[in-house]
Amino acid sequence: MKEPAMKSIEDISRLLSSVSIGLARLKGMNETAPLASEGFSLQFDEWDWEVGVGIYGLLRHAETSGDRELIASIADWYDWQIGRGLPPRQVNSSSPMLALSILIDHVNRPDWEALVQDWADWLVNDLAKTEDGGFQHVVKERMNDGELWDDTLFMTCLFLAQAGKRFERKDWIDEAVYQFLVHTRYLADPVTGLWYHGWNFNGRHNFAKAFWGRGNSWITVAIPELFGLVGDAIAPSDARFLTCVLQSQVRALSGLQHDNGMFSTLLDDKDSPLETSATAGIAYGILRGIEEGILPESTRAVADKAYDAVVERIGEDGIVLEVSDGTPMGHDLDFYRKLPNVPAPYGQALVILLLVETLSGLQPKDEGKQKKVANA
Repeated sequence: MKEPAMKSIEDISRLLSSVSIGLARLKGMNETAPLASEGFSLQFDEWDWEVGVGIYGLLRHAETSGDRELIASIADWYDWQIGRGLPPRQVNSSSPMLALSILIDHVNRPDWEALVQDWADWLVNDLAKTEDGGFQHVVKERMNDGELWDDTLFMTCLFLAQAGKRFERKDWIDEAVYQFLVHTRYLADPVTGLWYHGWNFNGRHNFAKAFWGRGNSWITVAIPELFGLVGDAIAPSDARFLTCVLQSQVRALSGLQHDNGMFSTLLDDKDSPLETSATAGIAYGILRGIEEGILPESTRAVADKAYDAVVERIGEDGIVLEVSDGTPMGHDLDFYRKLPNVPAPYGQALVILLLVETLSGLQPKDEGKQKKVANA
């Protein structure tokens, strides 16, 4: 078996710079361009989930490294997008609000604070709901009536929880936690511990019953992130439940990892294509889970193998390779097997998050805390 690669602060910092520049080169899905200027400037044109995930990864990198110029560049992108008018509100267009709800701690923009509060209130009161009050996975293309998707927790509920913390709205935090519980009820498979991509109340089924790789990675990421954002505000019984849900999923994932460290597009079908964004997300989520004390240290071996595999799939131009396209609900398993690979900001972002977390683990703990405090 291949030994894990040695990691150094210098090597990871170089990779972080490369992948961040790769993100800056993306103007759209599967569309790259030269950098817009000599400085770092985000070019992605659409306000939607793909770039929302990307900017969250980038902002976490900026906070951890204390890079004020990068924070300013992120603020410039938001100023551009908000200034020209935002698209209609739905689940996926809520994704960029997560980074914005953190960015308002770094910039003096009362108008952005008001937008964060108004959007959080909209999620709770006006977003379409399913049976049991779940957040219906409404997207720009369709209403998806009666449907719960595993993507929703990352795209909406982390933002809602962070907004609740920022503005002392315990009701928003409680709603975010409730959404994790109701989605677990219908999407988590009690037999395997893995998560189905979706559930439909109209017919009461899990569509293709797909254990989709990136969909599962959203859960591996979202549960530790929720603990990191608002852990003290989660009721002990709910925290215990979500910890068990994550541990069950990671036990299943541990048995499905390829020898080379990768995970497949369909986790339980090792003949389906290898997929880098899922692999990076799973690795990052495991490391965050260990850091938050909700996963055992023994699971680090899975993350280490995945890290090595992900690093091998970073191109010389900083673009992350073997990332599957944005994925609507599949009604048969072949749909997932045939997904094309594209340069995508969420692929860049999940790799950035993994690199940031790995780098943080190599730095003295006091130094990392000082950096965060200095830039709070």
